[in-house]
Amino acid sequence: MVNLPLPVSIDLPASREALSAEDLQALQDAWQRLEIMPFAARLTGVIGRRLDDASLILPERLRDVARKATTSALSAAMKASLKSLQHEKQAPSPRLHQALAVASGAAGGAFGLVSLPLELPISTVILLRSIADIARAQGEDLSHPDAALACIEVFALGSHAKDDDFLSSSYFAMRALLARSVSEAAQYVAASTAASQSAPVILRFLNQIAARFGIAVTQKAMAQAVPFLGAAGGAAINYAFIHHFQSLAMGHFTIRRLERQYGAEAIRDRYNSIQAADLTN
Repeated sequence: MVNLPLPVSIDLPASREALSAEDLQALQDAWQRLEIMPFAARLTGVIGRRLDDASLILPERLRDVARKATTSALSAAMKASLKSLQHEKQAPSPRLHQALAVASGAAGGAFGLVSLPLELPISTVILLRSIADIARAQGEDLSHPDAALACIEVFALGSHAKDDDFLSSSYFAMRALLARSVSEAAQYVAASTAASQSAPVILRFLNQIAARFGIAVTQKAMAQAVPFLGAAGGAAINYAFIHHFQSLAMGHFTIRRLERQYGAEAIRDRYNSIQAADLTN
């Protein structure tokens, strides 16, 4: 990962401490993870084919497969988040999660795109466990609904559509777009002894996540539709898939950690200055 020059220092409010050099570098790394490498670019390196326009050239039948797989995957992930993430004391390492996802992708690759509705929910739940592991390492308490839902929120980050502009695709713009549904869903989960996935606030939250996560799933489906992909290709695609979202999770929860320490406004200002410096280079 290439390190860009850190932006000119921004004066912080007197009530806030200045970011340390280590935390400035952590924020720089988080920006790169969240803004630089879209999933389609990762897949291009795996199969040697550009997938930026996958949603335009994928046949309607295959797009329908991807949509249904996305819904099933997020439903399974949400169920895991509501019922067990908060109580899990320890999770496997990122490498073990990658190995599990690769094994799932190898099995799916052997059967082609038809396996996507079965394979994607499994690999997504594996990925959610890895995201939760990263969240805990960055100081999140997953007994709090907001932190557990922030793990699901990762699935909406870093998937850029062809018609996206800077406003709609940047990290903080996406968080702002999701903020109300995340807050309402967190309040509902906190107030309910047995939260239901069919509750309107949960469905609204999942629909917003699905609209973005579905872009990456469609690109994954396009890659899996390549003839003669086979088990090895399926494993490589799933490795790219989980590595992409693990990287997003690291960026996301690094920023949340820094916000807790320095304040949300100060971190957003620093992040935007990094973005501005990149645009001028």
